[in-house]
Amino acid sequence: MESGAGKHWTEEEVKALLSIWSEKSIRKQLHGTLRNKGIFIYIAKRLQELGVCRDWKQCRAKYKNLKYEYRTVKYARNSGDASKTMKFFHDLDAILRCEPVAHLAAEGNGRYSATEARLNASPTRKIKDKLHLFGQYMPIYIN
Repeated sequence: MESGAGKHWTEEEVKALLSIWSEKSIRKQLHGTLRNKGIFIYIAKRLQELGVCRDWKQCRAKYKNLKYEYRTVKYARNSGDASKTMKFFHDLDAILRCEPVAHLAAEGNGRYSATEARLNASPTRKIKDKLHLFGQYMPIYIN
């Protein structure tokens, strides 16, 4: 088996990576995680099952590059430059739009509490979850 080191990612390999990345459990693990070697080892293993031979470092590098390119195009489009584009933009948009966004909300007593809002979620739906904040897991609620 060839390792794929120094080899450009083919369209089929990127599609396989995106299909794994689009899974809710993978997105949840990747969101806000800096120490994610274990997740990318798992992704590389899943890719091997699909016939894509890439190691975890290559998967992480491709993930970071795709995310950076997506954000660059998204920023340009939001700034009025509709000519900026990239391959797989719509796939990445569907994946990244669903990522939770952490916010600190001011409470009446001057304290701040962590809340999590999803871009497509209803603001009236209550969800109990945990948010990793400052090295601790804290329960959060969405009102």
